[in-house]
Amino acid sequence: MLVWLAVLWGLAAADGSDPYCLPYDYDPPLVCEYGIEPRDTGALLDIYPAAFLHFGFDHLAANSWPLVIFGFLAALRGIGRFLAVSFVIITVSGLGVWLTASGGSITAGASGVVFGLFGYLLARGFVERNAVDITVGITVFLVYGSLLWGVLPTETGVSWQGHLFGLLGGVASAFWLRRGERGPHRRRTVWDRRGLTGPPPGHPG
Repeated sequence: MLVWLAVLWGLAAADGSDPYCLPYDYDPPLVCEYGIEPRDTGALLDIYPAAFLHFGFDHLAANSWPLVIFGFLAALRGIGRFLAVSFVIITVSGLGVWLTASGGSITAGASGVVFGLFGYLLARGFVERNAVDITVGITVFLVYGSLLWGVLPTETGVSWQGHLFGLLGGVASAFWLRRGERGPHRRRTVWDRRGLTGPPPGHPG
């Protein structure tokens, strides 16, 4: 997660154009070249780089620590699984913005990932029936539960769509990427546990 954070801050520093992210059109108004532009089919794949770009250092700073904390907790169950979860979240959040955001808007930032990891942590323990993960999810909710207000369209200039679809992507990834069963569950009898073969005594055949 520290490497991820370093990449985000490195991109912001390389951009050096606060408050806009990687602008290539310097004629007003400045634009985010790799931001999400709703329903522009030519820019659909920008849903991926947009998750790593920000509109200035204040925007990036607001996302940094929640991203590190939630990402660290999610990655404790394995880096490969964490990367798969992150990919699902970025995809669902980005597509949600691309489909539903206002025309002419440009969206960028890691907040969709933040909300997605938040949703993933909330759902993971209950999906897998793991007491430790349930405890982690409840703790995260008690500390950061106010984040849920961010899925409502209450603040101008904030992509509530990215937050909402990120959250949904996180919950969905908890189901899609849950650990598989170790093997078929079956009821075992005393006869099974003794390691004996054949039918129990007195059983016909």
